[in-house]
Amino acid sequence: MTTIEVPIEGMDCVECTEHVQRALAALPGVTEVEVLLASERAVIELDPERVGMTQLRAAVSSVGYKIPEAAVGTRPQAAPSRAPLAVAGVLTVAVVLLAVVGEQLGWIERLSREVPWFVWLPATLAAGYPVFREVFLAARQRRIIAHTLMTMGVVGAALAGQWATALIVVFFMRVGDYIERLTVGRARLAVRSLMALAPQTARLERDGGEEIVPAGHIHAGDVVRVLPGEAIPVDGVVLSGQATVNQAAITGEAMPVEVGPGATVFAASLASLGTLRVRATAVGKGTTFGKVVHMVEEAERGKGRSQRLADRFAAYYLPFVLLVALMTLILRRDPLAAAAVLVVACTCAFTLGTPMAMLASIGTAARRGLLIKGGRAIEALAQVRVALLDKTGTLTLGRPEIREIVPLDGRTEDEVLALAAAAERYSEHPLAKAVRAAAHMRGLPLAEPDDFEAIPGKGVRATIGARQVEVGSERMTNPISEGNRPEGKRDWADDVARLESQGFTLLHVSVDGRPAGILAATDAERPEVGQALEELRRLGFDRLELITGDRQLSAGLIAERLGIEFQAGLLPEHKIDIVRQFQQDGRQVLMVGDGVNDAPALAQADVGIAMGSAGAAVAAEAASIALLRDDWRLIPEAVRVARRTMRVVRGNLIFTIAFNVVGLTLAALGILPPALAAAAQSIPDLGIMANSSRLLR
Repeated sequence: MTTIEVPIEGMDCVECTEHVQRALAALPGVTEVEVLLASERAVIELDPERVGMTQLRAAVSSVGYKIPEAAVGTRPQAAPSRAPLAVAGVLTVAVVLLAVVGEQLGWIERLSREVPWFVWLPATLAAGYPVFREVFLAARQRRIIAHTLMTMGVVGAALAGQWATALIVVFFMRVGDYIERLTVGRARLAVRSLMALAPQTARLERDGGEEIVPAGHIHAGDVVRVLPGEAIPVDGVVLSGQATVNQAAITGEAMPVEVGPGATVFAASLASLGTLRVRATAVGKGTTFGKVVHMVEEAERGKGRSQRLADRFAAYYLPFVLLVALMTLILRRDPLAAAAVLVVACTCAFTLGTPMAMLASIGTAARRGLLIKGGRAIEALAQVRVALLDKTGTLTLGRPEIREIVPLDGRTEDEVLALAAAAERYSEHPLAKAVRAAAHMRGLPLAEPDDFEAIPGKGVRATIGARQVEVGSERMTNPISEGNRPEGKRDWADDVARLESQGFTLLHVSVDGRPAGILAATDAERPEVGQALEELRRLGFDRLELITGDRQLSAGLIAERLGIEFQAGLLPEHKIDIVRQFQQDGRQVLMVGDGVNDAPALAQADVGIAMGSAGAAVAAEAASIALLRDDWRLIPEAVRVARRTMRVVRGNLIFTIAFNVVGLTLAALGILPPALAAAAQSIPDLGIMANSSRLLR
């Protein structure tokens, strides 16, 4: 089986995606299809030996849409213009007024009676051709869609001799379609504006010269040159040059940073005040920016509960409207009232209300460094009141430093540090980096370990020469005891007690099972954490708890400063158990972490937030929300975004339901004639667009 992505042209409503999905899923050899409205593409799992692009194009074409011959580029389409909307609005108001006055003065009935049917019929068919074609294609698949009801209303009005009414209904059908396209276009705007930041060309160094090539032609290992004012086209390492780089496209942080040789830079960042030579480490979709765009697009696939309920409701709503129209015809014997019932029903608004708000919110949040992976995450985050927090790299900066070394067993500080740095050579843990940095500062060489093993939550084990070296917590190494007292250091217990009382994190070093030394590390607290936690309390969080693998004393000190609960000395599996315990008590849980150790708990939590996800791939994959910069202020902002989004979703759904109840009632009672019912059915789409567009700001 192979998974491919193909662009789809012509989709402008949720119902469109269902047409395409059904057509593709019916093909032999296609096992799974997901059609995404915002990114205008289909993700298809298929057997390439049984189905190819010819069959895919034919299936999509059969329901009225198109797979273009060439793949759609990354340049976004223009945002929907306000001018056509204004023109359509003025024209719509004019026709509504004409319909109201015409109904009251009898003009519509007089026009229908005096103008021959052979004039009205071609005009009606020509104006409504795109809609009638869609209804015909759906009927071939034995499906009833929203336009089926309205078309039945048009037919009913025509059979009743109300040709002017039929033409007015067709006009508003087309206006409604335009408003739906505009609504979807507004929701797509946030995603498209993000994609527009992707660099299109690159200055590739080749054969001693420089050549401007499409960014997609760059490969890992190539060297590119970036001039002032240009976007960096790749993720890479700076080989030479100095520049000021704005990384807002990646992190949402507008404050530029200074970069030079050895620095890591990201695609879509803007260079200024200098020139850079960069060796590419990741290109295209493999760059951090490419992954951000992909994850924003994929967020559409993560439907939340409210969206699934709306989709299910819409499926039952169409038969209900048909039943109401039939009962109106039977009880009132009024075909125009029955036609008005069919025309006023607005099913698309039910399915548009949730995804339009979600897409607008997700796309806008991504530009600010807040990556939300779908509606499920938004719905859950809007409800959580419990936050569990990791310590190292989450509450702290994640850049610990070795402040003191206690050598044991007759060794020197340099010997202990050299052994620990060699054992930690291939570890990515922040404490391992601190050990290597301390060895580098002292000019100590790093020996090559013969083997290496990282044990999550405990430490590392490596063979250095003929010796087995262990570095980590007391759970990892052979702890010092009266029966295992090292030589040459009799006051070690006092040193340990002193360092622990000062809040240092201790790394125990052992060689061949005997204690060799202790490294004392400390990590500064993030300056914005206190303010962010206070914001969470104001947002209604009633449980903030630190869960960490660190020692009891150091965890207690930071928890006391922040005024939160804590549990220390935990392994990754213990963190999962804590999350599950809260969930068993009926609480929804937010977990905030940054590293491999946190990934299981991030995945288990109702909402997992990964810190600094531009460089923490494992945590970012496990989490449902990723922060692209290490800024705790984004966490309460994420909660506010989620709650604001859900208020908009609820507003959309309540407004749509209320409109349909009132509209169906007035139409069934004969108070709302078909012409005005057709005008009114566009109102929910306009309301949804206006309400959801607030999230684009």
